[in-house]
Amino acid sequence: MKNYLEMTAKELANEKEILEKRYAEKKSLGLKLDISRGKPCSEQLALSLPMLDLVNSKTENFKCENGFDIRNYGVVDGIPECRRLFGEILDAPMENVIVTGNSSLNLFYDLVAHAMCHGLPGGSAPWCECKNRKLLCPAPGYDRHFAVGELFGFELITVNMNPDGPDMDAVEELIKDESVKGIICVPKYSNPQGISYSAKVVERFAKLSPAAADFRIFWDNAYAVHHLDFDGDMDEIPSLLRLAEENGRGDMVYMLGSTSKITFPTAGLAAVASSAANTADLKRMLSFQNIGPDKINQMRHVLFFKNAEGVLAHMKKQAEIVRPKFNTVLGVLKEELAESGIAKWNTPKGGYFVSAELMPGTAKRTVALCKEAGLVLTGAGAVYPYGKDPEDSILRIAPTFAPAVDLPAAMEIFCISAKLAAIEKLDV
Repeated sequence: MKNYLEMTAKELANEKEILEKRYAEKKSLGLKLDISRGKPCSEQLALSLPMLDLVNSKTENFKCENGFDIRNYGVVDGIPECRRLFGEILDAPMENVIVTGNSSLNLFYDLVAHAMCHGLPGGSAPWCECKNRKLLCPAPGYDRHFAVGELFGFELITVNMNPDGPDMDAVEELIKDESVKGIICVPKYSNPQGISYSAKVVERFAKLSPAAADFRIFWDNAYAVHHLDFDGDMDEIPSLLRLAEENGRGDMVYMLGSTSKITFPTAGLAAVASSAANTADLKRMLSFQNIGPDKINQMRHVLFFKNAEGVLAHMKKQAEIVRPKFNTVLGVLKEELAESGIAKWNTPKGGYFVSAELMPGTAKRTVALCKEAGLVLTGAGAVYPYGKDPEDSILRIAPTFAPAVDLPAAMEIFCISAKLAAIEKLDV
């Protein structure tokens, strides 16, 4: 294939005619395909089913190691066995870990709501009293994070992503404004680009000196163990909390994690690791909000995994299921678009997404063409605050949920649509 940007008008017209025929053929099939959201497929979910039998009516001992009966009220911060497990996953001391809920997004929401209503250690007032409050948003990023910030009335400030993480020069400059209250990050296998922050970037985060005494780093390590190739090169990042504590800045950090994409999305566990002051503050909040989390579910997870090594062994099985799907997506992208000059994409080592960067001004049109042909994508612009991609170019591909048999057709529609949109943009 010749580079589209080097084609003559006649060559582009011929290419468009070929693509329109291919597109019409796909559209005539009446396909219903969806690669819009990063959800586990049924085969991944099935791996966790044995966990449901580990605590039942035949269980002889319902007490956790601190003597509490897991069937009853109490232990608002989670059973010690489970706090230890998340401490291993997040690389944080178990005494600084609280386990509750089922998703890190839920925890992020609760933490922001708590800060808005009651304020945080180190602060002088609830965040709601800061009328011009701002939240830094590395982008491309996770649309639901941005939505939470927008819901609570923050001005969302885009921070551009580099290959090793957010633009730290920009972050360090922006936090000189005391109305900047926080930053929301996915530091490992980021959504959607699959970027893992470098050690240097993490160290710069740990040494931040924000103007706002109650500034917080929301470190959503949602993909801490979501490697795609356990026998190959796996990204690892330092513990932000440990580094921040070493620099006397532990109160600045909330490290989040969950089992939402490890076991069951709606019946998993979520955890937050932070400083002693923040942990005490959150336990007090939880004492009003919740008489006790689902300790039976916590015990199921502990008995099923035992430790972090057990979690990694489980995730290796998941990788065997999803890695072929990623390979299919990447293979079709390479075959269809590698020489076109109108697209580039990442090859992630982990996480749940492939991020495609198309010709500027064509992402919305590509989504519309895909939809008309029976393929649902995440909306164009979703990976930026307020849903506004300044270049209208980034689209997120989520391979995991779709049946493997559907992915070749889905990606063919995607590529045909991207090429048609590009040719239209070139005024043919």
